[in-house]
Amino acid sequence: MNRTTLSLIGAATALAAVTGVAALTGGSSSDDADASTKAATRLPVQRSTLLCPTPSSSDVSSTTYTAYTPKRDGVDAKDGAAELLPAQNSADDTADPGGDGGKDDGKTGKDGKDGGKGGQTAPGGDKPVLPLKEPGKPVTTEESSAGAPALIGTADGRFAPGWTVQQTTTIDAGSGRGLLGAACTAPDTDFWLPGVSTDRNRQDFVHLTNPDDAAAEVDLKLYGPSGRLKPSTDEAITVPPRSTVPILLSTLTDQRAAGASLHVTARTGRIGAAVQAVDQKAGSDWLPASAVPSTSVAIPGIPKDATSARLIVFAPGSDDADLKVRLAGPNNAISPAGHESLHVKSGMTSAIDLGDVTKGEPGSLLLTPEGGEGPATPVVAALQVTRGKGSNQETAFIPATAPIERSATAADNRTKGSTLSLVAPRGSAKVRVTASAGAGGGSPVSKTYEVKGGTTKALEPPRPTSGKGPYAVTVERLSGGPVHASRMLALSQDGVPMFTIQPLPDDRGTVAVPEAAQDLSLLNDD
Repeated sequence: MNRTTLSLIGAATALAAVTGVAALTGGSSSDDADASTKAATRLPVQRSTLLCPTPSSSDVSSTTYTAYTPKRDGVDAKDGAAELLPAQNSADDTADPGGDGGKDDGKTGKDGKDGGKGGQTAPGGDKPVLPLKEPGKPVTTEESSAGAPALIGTADGRFAPGWTVQQTTTIDAGSGRGLLGAACTAPDTDFWLPGVSTDRNRQDFVHLTNPDDAAAEVDLKLYGPSGRLKPSTDEAITVPPRSTVPILLSTLTDQRAAGASLHVTARTGRIGAAVQAVDQKAGSDWLPASAVPSTSVAIPGIPKDATSARLIVFAPGSDDADLKVRLAGPNNAISPAGHESLHVKSGMTSAIDLGDVTKGEPGSLLLTPEGGEGPATPVVAALQVTRGKGSNQETAFIPATAPIERSATAADNRTKGSTLSLVAPRGSAKVRVTASAGAGGGSPVSKTYEVKGGTTKALEPPRPTSGKGPYAVTVERLSGGPVHASRMLALSQDGVPMFTIQPLPDDRGTVAVPEAAQDLSLLNDD
């Protein structure tokens, strides 16, 4: 046997266990994932990284941060830590998406230029934010100043598997008023964000955060209804080490598009990317990245009182996509009248207004191949949802969401206003929903639910016993087909039905590590 090859395989196996590297493919079910990893051992990840964008610099904003790691079997109960540190702010003070409408020249971050104000340390300096003391109990803090920073966080040991951080911002007045929620995300090199806009009544900023010690080079490409929007500059975006950069999308092109798709690609390094969308009439919220392109798409959690819903779909490949559109309600899945199907041209963004599609009942959108000859075409998608009418409108976004393979968590749930939505696109599924202890104490509570195939179950999640303060909700898939989930947090204020919706993809708290003996059997020098 080749001893050098044996050593390399042992090192690779150990590396996989330490770093928690896992491969996820769009559209695959939990059963497929289980089948492909039968020969592997699943181990808890030992290190996690999360990035939180700058919440707002509005003088009338306040932000709540909540961090949480579920208790897990098979995890060392002694070692580890989890904390976040403020990122450097490479933005000009005028690039404020939550203040005065976003007066920005669009040059922030290009070639590392930031109006001479880059490199300033955000308020808080190097003081850790939200360090966890033990798994199973959330910690929370509030930041009421206009200088709440972007955050770069790491968790290792017992705190890494399933580590979740949520930031929830309330802006009381101005063009950015509303309830803005964002689940802090892991860094990556490729993001699709359908649903952005370069229209004059929208101010959309993409926030790019670099967690590493070397600069990242990032490309931003916009695609409208007629194809790629002509860029006004060919310069790449430079994101300095351990820094965040906001870019006003309307400065990247002279073309205006009410419905567009943004592709964020890191040439070098890795980043976090999220869009803060500010509508002059309908408030603001974060637009998270869509799940990776897939031939079948689930968008979970349309509120029952949604007054309008707008679907945005993009086909990134070389082929057009023909999709069947279905609304999965509490009892069955139906095709919305007049919108039974959707044709999406390659490289172009398609958008359709579905109106009050839920008709007073909660639901989820399912997009599947229409049929016909040839292979199905992968797409990315998102839904812009509005509640309220007239001057009392509020908007939120739901991206296409990957299924929960094993578990997913939403932090910062309140005693009132939290709604959990679960959709099973195909076969029925059984899940367990656990409410953690509150940040101020209490005991966790778990309940089991069955979600019938082709339906959406919207429920008020269980609450901790005698708990106080924000708490986390963890969804575990126990059996059955794939399940997609989202969490809505609602907070009415001065007649405005403020709300925000966060997708719940799998937390990737475990990684499949192949059995060494099986790999070694492939190596034979005869």
